[in-house]
Amino acid sequence: MSKHTYNTGIIGNCAFLAHINKNTNVDWLCWPRFDSTFIFGGLLDHDKGGEFSIRPEGEYESEQHYLENTNVLITEITPKSGGKYRITDFAPRFYQHQRYYKPLMLIRKIEAIEGSPRVIVKCEPVSEYGAVKLTVNRGSNHIQYQGGEENIRLTTNIPISYIFDEQAFVLNETKYLVMTYGEPLEAPLNSTAERFYSETVQYWRTWIKHSSIATYFQPFVIRSALALKIHQYEDTGAIIAASTTSLPESPGSGRNWDYRYCWLRDTYYVITALNHIGHFEEMEKYFSYVTDITISEMERYQPLYGITGKKDLVETILTDLNGYMGNQPVRIGNQASEHIQNDIYGQVLISLLPLYTDHRFVFSERKDSVHWIQFLLDKIEHTIDEKDAGIWEFRNMANIHCYSNLFQWAGASAAEKMARTIQNQQLIDKAVSLKERAAAHIESCYDPVRKVYTNSAGSSNLDASTLQLIMMNYLDPASEKARDHLAALEKELRTPNGLFYRYLYADDFGKPKTTFLICAFWYVEALAAVGRLDDAQREFGNLLQYSNHLQLFSEDVDENDGSQWGNFPQAYSHVGLMNAAYRIAMKLDRPIFL
Repeated sequence: MSKHTYNTGIIGNCAFLAHINKNTNVDWLCWPRFDSTFIFGGLLDHDKGGEFSIRPEGEYESEQHYLENTNVLITEITPKSGGKYRITDFAPRFYQHQRYYKPLMLIRKIEAIEGSPRVIVKCEPVSEYGAVKLTVNRGSNHIQYQGGEENIRLTTNIPISYIFDEQAFVLNETKYLVMTYGEPLEAPLNSTAERFYSETVQYWRTWIKHSSIATYFQPFVIRSALALKIHQYEDTGAIIAASTTSLPESPGSGRNWDYRYCWLRDTYYVITALNHIGHFEEMEKYFSYVTDITISEMERYQPLYGITGKKDLVETILTDLNGYMGNQPVRIGNQASEHIQNDIYGQVLISLLPLYTDHRFVFSERKDSVHWIQFLLDKIEHTIDEKDAGIWEFRNMANIHCYSNLFQWAGASAAEKMARTIQNQQLIDKAVSLKERAAAHIESCYDPVRKVYTNSAGSSNLDASTLQLIMMNYLDPASEKARDHLAALEKELRTPNGLFYRYLYADDFGKPKTTFLICAFWYVEALAAVGRLDDAQREFGNLLQYSNHLQLFSEDVDENDGSQWGNFPQAYSHVGLMNAAYRIAMKLDRPIFL
């Protein structure tokens, strides 16, 4: 069986994300939000998912690349019958009228490169996850699709009859396809599309120029930063794990989840990555999202929330869709929102710590400090002795997890720093007490014979999440204890090809069949932290082979053949890459000319 990779690239503008296949089809597009129904969902069902393709007659070859330092995607098609053409896909984003312009608008520019190729445009959007076929109404220079939540309009300079009849035509001049949701394009087509293109290119290149990205494997870090950026829903600041749902962790596994939500348990890693590249605007928006949840959430925190902070994410199965490559079930919503994960209170405290320790933020941004520091410390106090589902969201297993207590320890440490900043002795004393209690739980996971921390108290199982004991300095990276712990984990969880399993014990769905990519990047960070810098560089370089043709990474990788699986692209895999590259770059710390 050949290696499986995802043959799509993503475009987006922080209001929506779209996946463009190398075969020119828009394989995935949810409107009006990341978590809305798909308008195009061929990723999950070729028949019911609709289609938006620009293909030639007969066989062809395809190449795809990003316009350098942008989220503008270029697909070049070479028909076997002759000629060649280029499709430029982008979601407009630029600064206008003192705010960011990011409409629900997909622009596709088609231009001949060689000869006079003939192309066929097919456009069939759907609604309600393919259950609703939209009514098609034709205008003089546009097509209107009705029957969904809002009208969708396709404005073009291609003769409408060619699109209606799916008839081939000669590409003898530049053509434009502008699809909009709700508001139609009420402006000249050609000049507007070209202006939006140039403005969008300029926006992305300026954004990268304003990023602090070291030279170590810089192109991969740049692509990861660009991918992470468009996973942020700018309206609220939430950052989603992935734009897709139900792409299986491995074929036939049933581990098909909806990742179009924001996991608080990943807050620390996301904030760290954004901080490394110096993007405070995105950090501040994310701060606001987390703070809004903190203020409104009077009960227990959920592990994940909707992009507007919505709590009710009921998981349902869509039985009418075939699923990706026939993999079912197709899930909408995520039952993990009902789980108990006690690391998240520490995650939130750590994520807000920069407001107190980084002097680029002004004091007025630390609103109502005493109230919410006390609130979060109370949450840690009430859950510190409690069993939970852990970082991997076990559905039918609960333990005193080492990882959960690590983040309670780290959160209490962050709270102590905050309390010292605002000079509140009562909060300082409480934070110190909770640090000690959390550390006692962590130490209950230590196996002195194997010289390793296990996944939970009383267990012999190892877990890649405990690599964080080293990176977060619970274990002194220079200590023998840290080196022993790392050695034990890599002996059991590292694969011959340099990948890393989360764990190898059976969970609710049996034993995992694929490795978890972010764990491999954590491993790289741990190697660098303990001083094994040559090993860290070798392992990091090795992991780059597991991207697709556009340097985009999935959630899971098959150890046997390097296949990509899981939701794609996975924002947190890219976060892992960014943080690992940064840690190595800081360790190298050598002049650029060497």
